Amino acid sequence: MKEQILQALKINQIETYLINEAEVESVELFFVKKELDMSRMKKVTHYVVNVFRDFEKDGTKMRGSATAKIYPSMSYEEVDDTLKDAYYAASFVNNLYYPLPKGEKEDRICTQTSLASYSLEECIRKLTDALFKYDTQEETFINSSEVFVEKRTIHILNSEGIDVSYEKYCAKGEFVVQCRVPQDVETYHDFYYENLECEALALKVKGALETTALRAQAKDNPRTGKYKVILSDIHIATLLDYYTFKSASSMVYPKYSNFKVEDCVQGEDVKGDKLNIILKATDPYSGEGIKMVDRVLLQDGVLKTIHGACKFAHYLGIEPTGSYGTVKVAEGTHTLEEMKQGTYLEVLSFSDFQIDPFTGDFGGEMRLALYHEGDKVTPLTGGSISGNIQEVQHNLMLSKECQVRKGYEGPVSICLEDIMVAGE
Repeated sequence: MKEQILQALKINQIETYLINEAEVESVELFFVKKELDMSRMKKVTHYVVNVFRDFEKDGTKMRGSATAKIYPSMSYEEVDDTLKDAYYAASFVNNLYYPLPKGEKEDRICTQTSLASYSLEECIRKLTDALFKYDTQEETFINSSEVFVEKRTIHILNSEGIDVSYEKYCAKGEFVVQCRVPQDVETYHDFYYENLECEALALKVKGALETTALRAQAKDNPRTGKYKVILSDIHIATLLDYYTFKSASSMVYPKYSNFKVEDCVQGEDVKGDKLNIILKATDPYSGEGIKMVDRVLLQDGVLKTIHGACKFAHYLGIEPTGSYGTVKVAEGTHTLEEMKQGTYLEVLSFSDFQIDPFTGDFGGEMRLALYHEGDKVTPLTGGSISGNIQEVQHNLMLSKECQVRKGYEGPVSICLEDIMVAGE
């Protein structure tokens, strides 16, 4: 199929292009409680072709682009028609000219991961054992789950000489925990690992069983007011996504963001933990074929990198870094035990927690929170929190304890002061 794509590009005189080929091999298991409901193995190949068309408009050099999806089942005539249609569509896209990255053919990179040490079938058996390791109770249990182990072989080539490939493994899935007493509730959880993290998965399930049992006990709403709030797990990653979004070249160039390198983007008078964030290269190449390396995003709250793909980097006159999907945040200065002193609200789950990356406003409706008042702990549900990261960033506190999850490595928890809670 790749040869057919290249032939069609040549015949149609499409001189500038980018091809992404992904061969995906996976083993998938679906459970109802602990009973295997369905198993599936698949091996499929996807092709995404970006075609570029250069032209002038009012004396200015422009470059339009369009994307075509090619499937292995297509005939040559279908491939040819699809690429011609995309090339025609590219003539209506009026972007200022920008170059594609240049490169050469390189040897395939085999990702170093413990998942590659076993067959996909062996990996999924080990993960399944871990999934159900602590699922031993009658009233609180996993009522359904899906487990996938996947190997991807990525091949990227373009008209500027780039011809690179690499292998990538992952283990991912989701599960729903149900607790039937004192009220019947369900909670949703997912997981993603790039290594064979059996113990991490087992502990994640154990924590999910415990929090779901607490959710079943929670009936009261919190009282309206301002609280010291502790957020954990994925919610801290969501909050800190603000800095990654605002420092992207696609946001800086059109002036959606005013971030500049060497700006104190955390504020001038930081009394809490200063943020140190690294953009982590989890893949050897970006989707454009740019070599990926770890880069410092924030150092003690000061912006060090504007990051992004070729187009906006060229417009800004900076080095294209590729697009990053993972950040690594340095540990904080306080242990969880030190953070959890006095009276505070610990939010364990939301129906949905979001941050507006343009304004910094964040908030969400709480599904489960624990109100700590001395030795007394009260499970609560309902109500919502709201705030703005620009108002709390100078006094936030990060935990020394860390976690690893999809897109985020860093502190388990973050503590925020004077957060508005709407409840009773």
